[in-house]
This record gives sequence, structure tokens and C-alpha cells, in this order.
Amino acid sequence: MAYAKNIYDFEPQLIDATVQKMSDYEGKVLLIVNTASKCGFTKQYEGLQKLYDDYKEQGFAVLGFPANNFMNQEPGENDTIAQFCRLNFGVSFPLFAKLSVRGKNIHPLFDWLTSKTENPEYAGKVTWNFNKFLISKDGRLIGRFGSRVEPSDPELIKAIKEALAS
Repeated sequence: MAYAKNIYDFEPQLIDATVQKMSDYEGKVLLIVNTASKCGFTKQYEGLQKLYDDYKEQGFAVLGFPANNFMNQEPGENDTIAQFCRLNFGVSFPLFAKLSVRGKNIHPLFDWLTSKTENPEYAGKVTWNFNKFLISKDGRLIGRFGSRVEPSDPELIKAIKEALAS
């Protein structure tokens, strides 16, 4: 597979099934997160929304990608997921259509994010829900944070601020 050079080469579907060109986010710092509604880390939606609210005016966006790869923790359909996130956590950041973040049906975006060829410093399979991938203004992967890293973690916030300042 010929890999994309950066995040802007992808066009995943939003949760309402419309195509979203990642190139529309060019010039923004992005935090891409694989999410799930029935996970011990689901409460991170609240912190992700706070990050989005705190930094969106500075050119930052959180992008949520629901996935059902781990213990059937995202069993719902897209409309159910969207309603759950909005009603329970006030999520207003973009949510994408449910996809696979690993295995034979891995979405090309997550294949690129975890590729040893394209992103050797941050390579490796997504191992659980709420992995966080930090993307620079020019579309490069510049950081990866595991499930246990809360959105309020000082190291994550520092990395976001540094990316926004560059």
C-alpha cells in the first residue's frame, strides 16, 4: 500500500455519513482519538470536550473516531453513538463514523497513524480505546498518548500548546 504523506490525504466519513476531507483541517493542530461508549475510559469524553473548548479558537480540534475493536465496547450504530456523546458529555467536537483501528479491516487513516514505515517513532497497534494521536499544523504525527493519559494530563496539554505555538 502506498501511504499518504500526511493526514490531509484521507477522507473519512463523519458520523452522519458525509465525507470529511482531512485537508479541511490543514493548519490546525489535531488530537485524533479512538473512542468507545462502554469503556472504563469513556469519561474521557468530558476532558476531550474541555480541551476542544479551551483551544479551538487557537486552531485546535479533537476528532473522535468510534471503534468496536476491544471487547464490544462500541456496539451501537452511528446515530446511537452520536446521541450518547452529545447527551452524556456535551460533545461538540467532530465525531466520525465507526471504523476499525486495527486488524485486517483497519481504516487507512489508522493504518497510517500506526505504520512503522510512515511514523516509526509512534508506530504500533492501537491496544485499547482512547489512544490519542497528536497531529501538527502541517499534518505530521508528532505525539501519541495511551488510554491511561487523561485529557487533563500536563504532558498532553504541554504538547498541544507547543504544537499550537509552532
